[in-house]
Amino acid sequence: MNRLSSIPTEDGFRMPGEYELHRGTMLIWPVRPGSWVGGGVDAKKTFTEIACALSKHEEVYLLCDDKHIDEVKAAFQGNDRVIPMLIETDDAWSRDVGPTCVVNDKGEVRGIDWSFNAWGGTYDGLYASWDKDDAAAALLCEKLGMDCYDAKHLVLEGGSIHSDGEGTLLVTESCLLSPGRNPHMSKQQIEDELKKYLNVSKVIWLPRGIEGDETNEHVDNVCAFVGPAEVVLAWTDDENDIQWGPSNESLKVLLSETDAKGRPFKVHKLPIPKKPVCITEEELEGLEFEEGEDTREAGERLAASYVNFYIANGCILLPQFGDENDLKAAQMLGELFPDREIVKIAARSIIVGGGNIHCITQQIPLGK
Repeated sequence: MNRLSSIPTEDGFRMPGEYELHRGTMLIWPVRPGSWVGGGVDAKKTFTEIACALSKHEEVYLLCDDKHIDEVKAAFQGNDRVIPMLIETDDAWSRDVGPTCVVNDKGEVRGIDWSFNAWGGTYDGLYASWDKDDAAAALLCEKLGMDCYDAKHLVLEGGSIHSDGEGTLLVTESCLLSPGRNPHMSKQQIEDELKKYLNVSKVIWLPRGIEGDETNEHVDNVCAFVGPAEVVLAWTDDENDIQWGPSNESLKVLLSETDAKGRPFKVHKLPIPKKPVCITEEELEGLEFEEGEDTREAGERLAASYVNFYIANGCILLPQFGDENDLKAAQMLGELFPDREIVKIAARSIIVGGGNIHCITQQIPLGK
């Protein structure tokens, strides 16, 4: 692996759209006591279900530490498309700590290694130590033989950006302009860096994300590309719901903007769960927080959103919350992705951990 100081745009590399075919998906085995109830007993079952569903269509690179690698190998014995990798991390949010991959017209793939500070560092980060997470992107690039761009000057997580692969990027102001990330940079300076490293010509700044999202409201929880100039937006018709305001603000932006090619956006309103999803006292009792780690309260609303689905090569992994809108979300995405199977995943164990399906998955594009 070569660590590159050049710029992806100048080298002819771009961030692809998630709906483009890719080589595989990165996951991390969930074991952090402060994130996963009961040491991750239920979460591991869900991660196993997700990895097995993905492995029908692509490779799965499953990161873990030396204490758990035998457990991982046993869980996937006989499935050679799930590939254990000995890389230790602080937690299991692959989208945010893994490399953002870029591709060129020759089919070459490179990674980008951003700086990671646990979603806010000492200002409002979610745990006190994140060195292992910050090192994970470069280590994975090394194991996969991918050259890696050095972008450590910018704090950025994979869940905070969403690309159409054609020059347009979605972000939220609440996240990228949060004081715990890049307070020394202006909005324009951050946008300029995104354009240079992701080879985009237009950045759409949505004001807010999903209420209660501990990441300062990542864009991947509220709005996602499903095709060129076509997005889904987390939505509620209930004006008394706390999410109504942020979603309406985002809708106004999308309807007033065009993408990088001048096309107006087609917006599909994907409903959020009808009933708020909240953490219980019993679940809290199953968590063990370290000193300096963000704690939780019983009854706290969790950032449950169907927009946090994952586009695999042959399927869509769709979170389910035991809500009446589960079926509506599945039907809508089935119509938007008729060539992919809708795989429903009970996501309770993941959102209690603080994220969702898209948060634990990071794509590795096709390459030569």
